[in-house]
Amino acid sequence: MSYAVRYSASSAPLAVLATGRLAGLELKTQPDSNLPKDAPPVLSLPDGCELTGTSTILRYLARAGATGLYGSDALTATQVDQWLDYLLCVAPGSGLGAAVQYLDSFLALRTTLVGSSISVADIAIWGALAGTPQLAVVTKGDKMPHVVRWMAFCGADQMVQAVALEFGRKKPTPPVKAVEAEGKGGGKSGTGSSTGSFNIKLQDAKMGEVVTRFPPEPSGYLHIGHAKAALLNQYFAHQYKGKLIVRFDDTNPSKEKCEFEESILADLHTLGIQADIVTHSSDQFAPLLEMGTKLIKEGHMYIDDTPMEKMREERMVGTESVARSASVDANLALWKEMIEATAKGLECCARFKFDMQNKNKALRDPVAFRCNLTPHHRTGTTYKVYPTYDCACPFVDAVEGVTHALRTSEYADRDAQFQWVQKVMGVRKVHIWEYSRLNFVYTVLSKRKLQWFVDQGLVESWKDPRFPTVQGITRRGMQVEALKEFILSQGASKNCNNMEWDKLWTINKKVIDPVSARHTAVMSELKVPLLLSNGPMTPEVAIIPRHKKYPPAGSKATTMCSALWLDQVDAASVSEGEEVTLMDWGNCFIRTITKDAAGVVTQLTGELNLAGDVKKTKLKLTWLPQIEDLVEITLVDYGYLITCKKVEEGDVFEDLVNPNSMSEAQALGDANMRGIKHGEVLQIERKGYYICDKVYGGPGKPSVFLNIPDGREKKYIN
Repeated sequence: MSYAVRYSASSAPLAVLATGRLAGLELKTQPDSNLPKDAPPVLSLPDGCELTGTSTILRYLARAGATGLYGSDALTATQVDQWLDYLLCVAPGSGLGAAVQYLDSFLALRTTLVGSSISVADIAIWGALAGTPQLAVVTKGDKMPHVVRWMAFCGADQMVQAVALEFGRKKPTPPVKAVEAEGKGGGKSGTGSSTGSFNIKLQDAKMGEVVTRFPPEPSGYLHIGHAKAALLNQYFAHQYKGKLIVRFDDTNPSKEKCEFEESILADLHTLGIQADIVTHSSDQFAPLLEMGTKLIKEGHMYIDDTPMEKMREERMVGTESVARSASVDANLALWKEMIEATAKGLECCARFKFDMQNKNKALRDPVAFRCNLTPHHRTGTTYKVYPTYDCACPFVDAVEGVTHALRTSEYADRDAQFQWVQKVMGVRKVHIWEYSRLNFVYTVLSKRKLQWFVDQGLVESWKDPRFPTVQGITRRGMQVEALKEFILSQGASKNCNNMEWDKLWTINKKVIDPVSARHTAVMSELKVPLLLSNGPMTPEVAIIPRHKKYPPAGSKATTMCSALWLDQVDAASVSEGEEVTLMDWGNCFIRTITKDAAGVVTQLTGELNLAGDVKKTKLKLTWLPQIEDLVEITLVDYGYLITCKKVEEGDVFEDLVNPNSMSEAQALGDANMRGIKHGEVLQIERKGYYICDKVYGGPGKPSVFLNIPDGREKKYIN
């Protein structure tokens, strides 16, 4: 059942089109150049009835389609109605500024307008604002940070983003032109724009029939590059209302473990990726062995006992193996030896018989099967012969009904091999779409190299915060919302860039800053006492917000007394007679400064001046009271694992290891920090953002907090 939407060609109803996709309804667009720009959209129903106006259409679509868009109960449905009525207030004009200001204040404490997930209320207001260039003027200069954050959150939804790219206001150079150019001339390498486009049409794609697959090898944890691949495959599956297969490419039992499968599934869940079906290449081992026999009989595969090094040399120069001309019967006999894992069989491998003189070396008789006696984590010792990725992938893609295989451009030379394998196997053709691999400076994404770090004990595990794995970066404080926004901002471009981490961490800061509680810490080493001559004789306690602009963060108790602790760096920056501000308390005059023989400050005395103007002081100092309830904490900072931006061929990898990629410092935290939970993100005033990696265990068992980069720090290499 389909619907038709008629609207002015100069003003597409973004909210209507996005809601239709989110609701799972098929909307046929009918832009009309004869309609004025402000003409209301008209929805034609299958029975011939028509609905006019954005809010009316949205109410219908949200009710007619998928559940949840109109709220979960009577109260939330009524709240949605209120926002749909508010649509008139966010129309372009003199009143837009005030309307957006109200919206900003409302969103200061919220992620969405109604409830905890996107509803048609969000889509309605997002569509109205996204369609007007006046929004850029109203929000210029960080005037409306919560609206900007919320707009980005709504726009990060894959279906909403697709509508914005296809029907939104066009830029001078539409992204689709850049993508079309890449399709003609191939991908480019460089350090150009880091943003991409999804305004791409897959070859021969039909609505409802597209099947994509994400095929991780269970030989390690998912890293950020895999996350991009998974999200792209999910995007196109949803875009065409098709299916996503998550297939474990478990063809090498020497490297694969159940642990890795479990971690990959957990990471996909974290990323919000839901497969329509989960499969394994090992499901097809028996048919693949039958295919091997068929290929030998047809003369497309032969058995070769050439030593590996010699085989590699022959492929490089294009020399045919002496085994290439063996008879079918001889090959079948050796194939049986391989399957039975006899001594002779273990010396052999099976190779495709393609073209040893081809300029594309990927076509020079690649290996199709090899023996391996390591028990498989799923099939045990049932099989002794396993297909290579180059053999299994084209076959399993065809058998499972994959229509489009998304591969990184590094596989470009092997695309012809993929197609040749499918041809000789006689299976259905699968289209290949290339996109750029996600690379980062000072980072290795090779699972072999990452495993080396683990094996050498240079990191604690695959979950180490310095690792580019999904679990590593989320442990370090990366929010999934920020990670998805960054990856989806790359689009499906073929341009290959080495990305800076700064952009990703900057996006993350925008997510955590509005909601992270504020706390105080003083470094233990060389901390300095500040004695206040007129401080409280007995400690006084004040209850203040943990985040002044985010009440849901709760409150904390601050103790004020006559003896305080300051950081050494702050104590060294003040002068006698100077008026400073003690944050969350008031002003204070520094009366005396005591230093040791080395010039290190050992004590300060001061006098409170709570009537002083905090706006007129130069220094705003964090401090802690000298009380027993302070919490021992360890602050951990991380750098890059390697010392060069990009590992080049010929580099001795071991020589590139950064010996100073982690540092720890002991500190005292305010008494409220003993209640911080594992995984909680906070800001330690004037020190940065941190995530709790280990909760406080009592005296001698400090809390451990990992520093979260904010996109500005440049101290990664020591």
